[in-house]
Amino acid sequence: MRKFYEKSEIWFAVMWIIIHVVGVSVADSISESIGIPSLITLIFSVAMAAVLIVFMKKNGFMEQYGLCKFSGSYKAFLFFIPLVAICSINFWNGIAFEPSVGQCVLTGAAKGIGGIMEELIFRCLLFVAMCRTNVKSAIIVSSVTFGVGHIINLLNGAPVFDTVCQIVYAVAIGFCFTVVFKTGKSLIPCIIAHFVVNASSAFNVAFADMQMYIIVTIFLTVVSAGYAIYLAVRYKDKLLEAI
Repeated sequence: MRKFYEKSEIWFAVMWIIIHVVGVSVADSISESIGIPSLITLIFSVAMAAVLIVFMKKNGFMEQYGLCKFSGSYKAFLFFIPLVAICSINFWNGIAFEPSVGQCVLTGAAKGIGGIMEELIFRCLLFVAMCRTNVKSAIIVSSVTFGVGHIINLLNGAPVFDTVCQIVYAVAIGFCFTVVFKTGKSLIPCIIAHFVVNASSAFNVAFADMQMYIIVTIFLTVVSAGYAIYLAVRYKDKLLEAI
């Protein structure tokens, strides 16, 4: 794996993205077929995350990929309040444990670990690899691919309108997480936020009307993009410096 990484960091990242997207989709199908939704997905995601983290640690990449303690100013980063606001979205309409508490916990764990994997492959691997040559392009590509990647939900039966909205705010959230990582030199805040957002989606009560879903999309997009722009302006030099 190290030889492939050294040959091309970008293609190494693309390989992991493909494995993740296809693997989760297949694992979801297998989980449904055995009557325990998310079980195989959780096992698959944990295994992928473990392999990737061991690879990074073994090769001394932990700090390079932001898997280290946040060293910036909490005050300057607004104490990550915008990230907390993003995490709150799944609790706006209440909490439900359907079809059971156990299944919700299992699904939440699978979704949460999936969020961690997305941070590792989109922010760690892809973004850092592209930063070697062009930071601006890296920010755009990492954010857009992260958002567009959610189109896979259509294959799992998600409504077209809901998926389009999700892609829109996911691009903004991807932009936010990328800027937080690049300016703060740590991916941990993004990993925690992504885990909470994904995991809590297993317990949330779906919004009944389209109008509310549009409001949520606007809220997530504005908060995420606004926070990213604030940090980009405040830490312009850090944002644009090569890795």
